[in-house]
Amino acid sequence: MKIFEQIQQLDRRWIYLVLALAIILPLIIPFNSRTHTTKPTENLYRMVDSFTPAPGEDPVEKDRAILMVFMHDASTMPELFPMELAMLRHCFERNIKVFTLTFLATAAPIIDYAINTVKEEFPDKTSGVDYVNFGYKVGSLYLPIILGMGEDISEIVDIDAEGRKLSSLPIMTNIKNYNEMNLVVEFSGSSAGAGWITYARSRFGTNVAVGVTAVMAADTYPQLNTGQLIGMLAGLKGAAEYEKLVDVFASKDKEFSKENLRNEAEDTTITNPDIPYKFKQARIGMNAQSVAHILIIVFILIGNIGFFIQKYKQNKEM
Repeated sequence: MKIFEQIQQLDRRWIYLVLALAIILPLIIPFNSRTHTTKPTENLYRMVDSFTPAPGEDPVEKDRAILMVFMHDASTMPELFPMELAMLRHCFERNIKVFTLTFLATAAPIIDYAINTVKEEFPDKTSGVDYVNFGYKVGSLYLPIILGMGEDISEIVDIDAEGRKLSSLPIMTNIKNYNEMNLVVEFSGSSAGAGWITYARSRFGTNVAVGVTAVMAADTYPQLNTGQLIGMLAGLKGAAEYEKLVDVFASKDKEFSKENLRNEAEDTTITNPDIPYKFKQARIGMNAQSVAHILIIVFILIGNIGFFIQKYKQNKEM
């Protein structure tokens, strides 16, 4: 019993030190852990994967593409940036055309950072052929662009972030509107997907998905459960799940299947030196988060036990 009384008197700075080490060490020394994937993540992965060109088909001629909308600043990058890297990697692995866009000025450099980070592993991917960054568009154009893309993307966007005429780029050869660019994924630290659901999905039948911070996930489940969203990545956990799916399937050129996923239940990719850190940072972050949460629970239990033992002794002495 004395150990609990001694813990009650422990200087709190020691607790802070232990917690700091519990967070830092798993980040420095990664370890393998299971990453269980959820249905919203799997549905989004499968939708993106369905845009893969058929064997032998020229990816430039594939008339399907996805749009990634970056609507966040640096404050939410720890949760959202790994999602964006994982999805870009998925598209580059599968030769899927991808467009990027933002209506938030502070997100413009994040798009460049994400594309350049993934391109380090895919130097053959070319702007204007495999992907296009539409860049930053002012907020007043939000509704006109969402609706205009339903008619003609090249006409409403006109030029990309590099100042090139969109209609002149090879990637646009067989892409005109939402019939070809039939998936919009919005990444946001606050409410996400509402505009695309209201205007792009309701009017043109566009598939919409979101990547959100963990604290905002609860607000998004109603749209997910009613089918207005085809998938969702929720916080660092969602990013870790998508990272795993890309490692298990896309990077190995495999089709998604539950059986293959069960066979890969023992996720041994985190410590694989062949996978760059940037493509497993969400899973490594989840390890650190899990250790810290378990340790906090242990401290709470020990602290409460010590408190009630101390109260019991005081009452007994009275």
